[in-house]
Amino acid sequence: MNSEIQILRFTTAGSVDDGKSTLIGRLLLDSKSLYFDQLESIEQISKKKGFDYIDLSLLTDGLKSERQQGITIDVAYRYFSTPKRKFIIADTPGHIQYTRNMITGASTANLALILIDARKGILEQTKRHSFIASILKIPHLIVCINKMDLVNYSESVYNEIVQNYQDFFSKLDIHDVRFVPISALNGDNVVNNSEKMNWYNGGTLMYNLENLYISSDVNHLDARLPVQYVIRPQTHKFGDYRGYAGKIEGGAFKKGDRIKLLPSGFMTTIKAIEINGKNIEEAFSPMSVSVTLKDDLDVSRGDMIVKENNVPVISQDLDLMICWMDSAYLKPRKKVIIKHTTNECMGMITDILYKLDINTLHSIKDFEDFKLNDIGRIKIRSSKPLFYDSYKKNRHTGSIILIDPNTNATIAAGMII
Repeated sequence: MNSEIQILRFTTAGSVDDGKSTLIGRLLLDSKSLYFDQLESIEQISKKKGFDYIDLSLLTDGLKSERQQGITIDVAYRYFSTPKRKFIIADTPGHIQYTRNMITGASTANLALILIDARKGILEQTKRHSFIASILKIPHLIVCINKMDLVNYSESVYNEIVQNYQDFFSKLDIHDVRFVPISALNGDNVVNNSEKMNWYNGGTLMYNLENLYISSDVNHLDARLPVQYVIRPQTHKFGDYRGYAGKIEGGAFKKGDRIKLLPSGFMTTIKAIEINGKNIEEAFSPMSVSVTLKDDLDVSRGDMIVKENNVPVISQDLDLMICWMDSAYLKPRKKVIIKHTTNECMGMITDILYKLDINTLHSIKDFEDFKLNDIGRIKIRSSKPLFYDSYKKNRHTGSIILIDPNTNATIAAGMII
C-alpha cells in the first residue's frame, strides 16, 4: 500500500442507542476490513442472544460491561483502510456522564461523525456533542440520520431533521457540515448506495470519508517544534553530536532556516534535519524529526524551536475553555500541574469566569458548582512562562491538560482562548 495515503481520524458521537457501534461495525464489514474469525465470533454471539441478524455493535463494544448493557462506556479505537485512505475511529460514549471521554476521542480528530436517530430527532446530547466538536475546532462534521428503515426511508423526516440541525449549528463555529441518511443495521448509504432512498444524491458515508479534503486542516504557516528529547549518543564517533527531537506541531522547517529558541530567545540556524537517520532538506507538520543547530546552545525538553519572525504568545497568564473531568468540584485557587506540548510546570486556577449551558449556549455566571463534565471558561497562572498559540490558530500548541498534583489524575482538558 502506498505510504503516502492520508490518515483520516474521526470520532463518532450521539445519544445512547443511536447506533454508533453498529455503524462502525457496518463500515468494517462492508469495507472488507474484518477477519473471518471476527465475523464468525459475532455471528455466534448474536445467535446466542436470540437475534435474527448479526449484531455488528459487538465489534466495538469491547468491555464486558458494555456488551452486557449494550452501550459504549470507554473510548474504543478501531483502525481500517481502503485503497484511497487509512482511518482511525474513536467510538465515544453517548451518556452525558461520559462527556469527558468524547473530548478525549475528539481531541485529535479531523472529523466528527454525529448520529441522530431518525425517530427521535435532535436531542440534548446531539447539541452537546456538536458544541464540543465546535469548541474543539474539529474542521469537518458529518451528520448521519440513522435508522431511516424505521421511518420507512421518509424524505420528509430526513429534511425536517436537517432543517432543525441547520438552525442549531448556525450558532456554532463549524464550516463544513454534511448530511447522510443511513440505516447502519441494513447498510443503506453506509458503504453502498441505498435503492430505498433514491431521493438522496449526496454520496454514501464511505464516499464522503474517502473524499473529504483534509490537507488544509494543519496549520502550515506558524512553524512550531516543541523539543521532546535531546539526543546525545555519548560515543566516540558522535562525541559532539547534539540533536533536538520532537514532533513538528505547525508549519515547516528547512535546512538553513534562521530560528529562535524559546524561552531563551537566542537565534541560530538549522544545520541539518534528520528523520529515521537520513538527512532531509525540509520537514513539516506532523512529521517527527531531529534537528541539529549551527551554534552550541543550551536547549532542553519543553523548549520550543520557532521561526525568527514568527513567535507564539509568551505568558504566564492563560485564558482557557475547559471540560472538567474530576468528580470533585472545581474551586478557585486550586493548584494544578500544567502539561502543554512537551512542557510541564505548576500552576493555579485564579478565576472561574462562567460555565456554559449546552442547550442554549448561554454563559452562566451565577452558578453553585462546577462539576464533572461541565464546560466553561477559567483563568490560570503558570509558574513559568509558556509559549502558545490560541487553540483556534493551532490545536496542538493551543491545548492544555491540567493534572491534580496529589492524585496525578487528569482533571481538565483546556483550549487556550
